[in-house]
Amino acid sequence: MINLAILISGRGSNMEAILRAVKKKKMPVRPVIVIANKSDAKGLQIAKKLGVKTAIVESVGLKGRSWEYDKKLSAVLEENNVTPKNGLICLAGFMRIMSPEFIKRYKGRIINIHPAILPSFPGLHSQRQAVDHGVKYSGCTVHFVDEGVDTGPIILQAIVKVKDDDTEESLSKRILKQEHRIYPKAVRLFAEGKIKVKGRKTIIS
Repeated sequence: MINLAILISGRGSNMEAILRAVKKKKMPVRPVIVIANKSDAKGLQIAKKLGVKTAIVESVGLKGRSWEYDKKLSAVLEENNVTPKNGLICLAGFMRIMSPEFIKRYKGRIINIHPAILPSFPGLHSQRQAVDHGVKYSGCTVHFVDEGVDTGPIILQAIVKVKDDDTEESLSKRILKQEHRIYPKAVRLFAEGKIKVKGRKTIIS
């Protein structure tokens, strides 16, 4: 059984998709805690309604990578038995870049979803970048987190066709539907031990 922690900063729609899928599909996953770095994150209330414990580790005033912040985060994770041996940490709209120390500690145990087909358009405003560049297809990517920004080994991707009249908002909505589909799938594959990483590649059995 995998002990799951989900980190959020806002509404937590991917968090909700994961939590509902875990319950519905009876995955070998125990949702232990949802942690927000903002006290007003709307996803906290959703998590509570779904019966999952919540915590707030404020990051007000902290910019960039911060081991000082991540040590506090690690303490909460450890207190709730989300460890480098039995845990999985899902970043679901968590607007912080993890420190190298944190990533090393939980190596291979942190995954993220990004609203683009990586390695294209990493970082912020990926949907806007896709529209501005006139690409014909965009989508989303679930990947392991490494010390770069959206550079870790890719687990799953989903393609979304970009329409000629798309705006950042309209494209984002269609991509989000695919995020809600593939993120829970990636969690299940991880929990079932079906993902192996070899160099930059993942092999799914």
